[in-house]
Amino acid sequence: MVNTSDLMNRFQQAFPGSAPTLAVRAPGRVNLIGEHTDYNDGYVLPIAMSQCLYVMAAPADGDTIEVRSTAFADQPARFSAADPGEPDAPGMPSWSSYTRGVAAMLVKRGIRLQPSRLLIHSEVPIGGGVSSSAALEVGSGLALLTLAGQTMDPVELALLCQEAEHQYAHSPCGIMDQFICALGKEYYALLLDCRSREFEHIPMPFDNAVLLVMNTQVKHEIGGGEYGIRRRQCEQAVEVLKGRYPQIQSLRDVKPAMLFAQRQALDPLIFRRAQHVVTEIQRTTEAADALRHGRLEDFGALMFDSHQSLRDDYEVSCPELDALVEIAREVAGVYGARMTGGGFGGCAIALVEQGAVEALQSAIASEYNHRFEKPALVYPTTASEGARVQRL
Repeated sequence: MVNTSDLMNRFQQAFPGSAPTLAVRAPGRVNLIGEHTDYNDGYVLPIAMSQCLYVMAAPADGDTIEVRSTAFADQPARFSAADPGEPDAPGMPSWSSYTRGVAAMLVKRGIRLQPSRLLIHSEVPIGGGVSSSAALEVGSGLALLTLAGQTMDPVELALLCQEAEHQYAHSPCGIMDQFICALGKEYYALLLDCRSREFEHIPMPFDNAVLLVMNTQVKHEIGGGEYGIRRRQCEQAVEVLKGRYPQIQSLRDVKPAMLFAQRQALDPLIFRRAQHVVTEIQRTTEAADALRHGRLEDFGALMFDSHQSLRDDYEVSCPELDALVEIAREVAGVYGARMTGGGFGGCAIALVEQGAVEALQSAIASEYNHRFEKPALVYPTTASEGARVQRL
């Protein structure tokens, strides 16, 4: 964990002669189950993880906002506080699109931003499928709002950050990542209805269990375009199914029996894509119920089923993720495991009895790390609070 004094020192090194006046902590997220359901109006069940991104901020003279990152130390971004600029503005490092996009959305809503200096430091793995982007957006948004003497409802901020990612990072993401970053609660998961935006905090009865993140350190390039392809394939399924069920608006409205009744009308590939989404939405509500009643064995079985569906029907897994899940399956004391995030690399997660953590770590070290170019990074995480501001 990063301590505040270390972050203050880093800020003063990045901006000599200036000291931060506030620190924002914005968590990454782990989606326990409910993958690729958000843009189909379905349910998701994420937690705000204990690994976080930090934004150290201070007011500045002049009329610009300057943003620096410890991960991209040689790529600072400077833009006008009054007019952060359009998407794809020349000369801007790509990583800064998230912060600049949030700034632009705030200005668009009539917020008068103050000239400022921001330093970003993250312990959320970039490209790991645990939403470092949403943490950057929500963290930047809270910092800029606080410096401007303004507040915003967490749901409104989450939606603003989603809009910024759509317009400035050109990622057609759903609402899950920004919502859990803004609305996370310690010891609780968030069951989010991505259609109505209603949510329920679900207790995490993990007294004798640990949630382990297993980071493959791999991000296959195929992943970028495939996300958009999957969205279009889901839309194609809805177009066909509406011919039989005109009342449906999205795959959220399709029950498994309805889908199977129309199997012959769908291209086999499109059927498999729809089958994943329809069954994953059902698994997510069942998983939330299992958590409510402390049935960790049932929850774990749903995790394994989810991974199989993502691997075979939605085809967004990869050999590294599959290997981690299969290794976990063979270790006594593992309730369940699955890939988490968009796929094609990134992280898998496992729900493990406290006494089986060392056995799983040893199995990964002996069975995974020699098979692949990069070793898996394995670490525990817990459900934490959403983004918060600390005045210094």
